[in-house]
Amino acid sequence: MMKIGNRMFDVEQDCSIMGILNVTPDSFSDGGKWNDIEKAKKHTADMIAEGAAIIDIGGESTRPGHVQISIQEEIDRVVPVIEMVKKEFDIPVSIDSYKGEVVEAALKVGADLVNDIWGLKYDAKVAELIAEYQVPCCLMHNREKAEYNNFLDDMCQDMRESLAIAKKAGIADDKIILDPGVGFGKTYEHNLMAIHHLERLVELGYPVLLATSRKSVIGTALDLPSDERVEGTLVTTVLGVQKRAAFVRVHDVKENLRAIRMTQAILREGK
Repeated sequence: MMKIGNRMFDVEQDCSIMGILNVTPDSFSDGGKWNDIEKAKKHTADMIAEGAAIIDIGGESTRPGHVQISIQEEIDRVVPVIEMVKKEFDIPVSIDSYKGEVVEAALKVGADLVNDIWGLKYDAKVAELIAEYQVPCCLMHNREKAEYNNFLDDMCQDMRESLAIAKKAGIADDKIILDPGVGFGKTYEHNLMAIHHLERLVELGYPVLLATSRKSVIGTALDLPSDERVEGTLVTTVLGVQKRAAFVRVHDVKENLRAIRMTQAILREGK
């Protein structure tokens, strides 16, 4: 079991949904849709009604080719939304940031989990804050360039480096989630391998989060734009459940929850 906020998650037997709430004007899939507090509130309510167990709030697009915004601008985007979600809803909130000052501002207003796309390697302060606030974290695999000797071995070694940073900072083992980082520092083929061999990450001994929702790997495989990638995402979610992912981070909560439940029904009865 893993505690996030005031909820317990069965990371051994279940797969829970992290619903994406981008408060950015330029996110690749839903840019500009929710960067208004009332719209963000309605979308959060909708995702919770559809079965989201965590709300992941991000204030800077991290799509390929994105422009990095100032720390203050990112804080100004995410803090009011985190405050709103914590006030209006009873659900754990994740802050999707890799910058210490943003993470600190988010934790101060009640964020329950830190989702770091650089696996604690961008800003040393992030690991210190996670340890200080004793919150769980999601450490994602990432690289500046998609250059590897042996992709799967190198990905696992990179993750061990992130785990070493976490340990050194004093982050407890039961507060760590790993994410293969689909769409980050990887070619199309690398992304498919990361999904196909998710068990390699699971074998490191921590709950794993799979975040593929509407990403370019699906667009490339199916030759479809970002608003037509739901079915492709569902296939990755089914594979994730089969490979024992504990979380999936998605835009389309209802559809993915149905896919999870159906997959679990088959796996549990088919034994």
